Amino acid sequence: MKSPNEFLNSLPTTIFTTMSQLAVAHDAVNLGQGFPDTEGPASLIEAAAAALKDGRNQYAPLTGLPELREAVARANNRDYGLTVDPACEVIVTSGATEALAVSLMALIEPGDEVVLIEPLYDTYLPVLKMLGAIPRCVRVEAPNWHLPEDALRAAFSDKTKLILLNSPMNPSGKVFTAQELDLIASLVLQHDCYAVCDEVYEHLTFGVKHVPLMTRPGMRERAIRIGSAGKSFSVTGWKIGYITACPALASVIAKAHQIIAFSSAPNLQRAVATGLDLGDDFFTDLSDSLRARRDLFAEGLHALGFPTLPADGSYFVVADISAHAKGRDDMAFCRDLVTDAGVAAIPVSAFYDPHGAPPPRHLIRFAFCKTEPVLREALRRLTLHFAPQEG
Repeated sequence: MKSPNEFLNSLPTTIFTTMSQLAVAHDAVNLGQGFPDTEGPASLIEAAAAALKDGRNQYAPLTGLPELREAVARANNRDYGLTVDPACEVIVTSGATEALAVSLMALIEPGDEVVLIEPLYDTYLPVLKMLGAIPRCVRVEAPNWHLPEDALRAAFSDKTKLILLNSPMNPSGKVFTAQELDLIASLVLQHDCYAVCDEVYEHLTFGVKHVPLMTRPGMRERAIRIGSAGKSFSVTGWKIGYITACPALASVIAKAHQIIAFSSAPNLQRAVATGLDLGDDFFTDLSDSLRARRDLFAEGLHALGFPTLPADGSYFVVADISAHAKGRDDMAFCRDLVTDAGVAAIPVSAFYDPHGAPPPRHLIRFAFCKTEPVLREALRRLTLHFAPQEG
């Protein structure tokens, strides 16, 4: 019998699946996977339920329901001053992961080079390799997640087709500054290439403001901006994403979307349209709530001898295990953390190109997008293991 696709067949089980299975087996508090343990806004849930019963459950238009595309355009203008035509510059997708895949499909030819910034979301490299792209990785450097200008410049060449930029960044929590974005924009212009911008955590920032690369000079026609209802409204299972791009790029992306998913659930699209018009107060409350939980958990980790790295956005905080590693790398430490302490985390080395230079082995990622009682229980277990009480 002939073998299936060699590349896909060779991919290992993801670290997220592995750690979640371990967490279940050991009844651990799972701070590995990045999803909230609460429902989204009641008004969105009610809107989705009502829309399911209104007799409009057949295929949505290829690029998305007009009301959602219009809401995305309004949000772009309200939040970032971008003027967007909902008829030809917005595409609704089945989640941001599909949005990433079809955006990359629309731009990449085999042999094209793509600049990426590590540590990076684990979907990026497999999709690029399936498309025949050549990754050129640059690392932001711990402990401050500094973007090295010389290394970034060296990664670009005449063969560069695009940079894939994630800000706010998973797993580091880095939010790129306007100065860093201007550097990236200048390189995109210099090398006549594009930028695919994964901005799913755009509303989940703490004390800093997210700035889309699309707003920087010269980027309106070269940047593709990707958002996520799942992250913005704590409904990750809905899998509704949205792309903003100029008409020339959006028309090609739509063709890729047509052959991958075509359309997404219409009732969820209508509910997300409602959500995007909730206004600033909703997103401020969401980010304030997450910031409080980040601080609670980070302070608890510090007290136990786990320094944390800056996390200005996203669901995640990265901790340094050096004081407790006892010769173990991050993978072994995370396995022992589940079995011995009853808490699941993710080794940060999983977010680097396995064919690149050796990754850091002293960092692990925790998801703090859980309720306060869950975070306190995780800290209680960690305290019992790493700072046992006398008596």
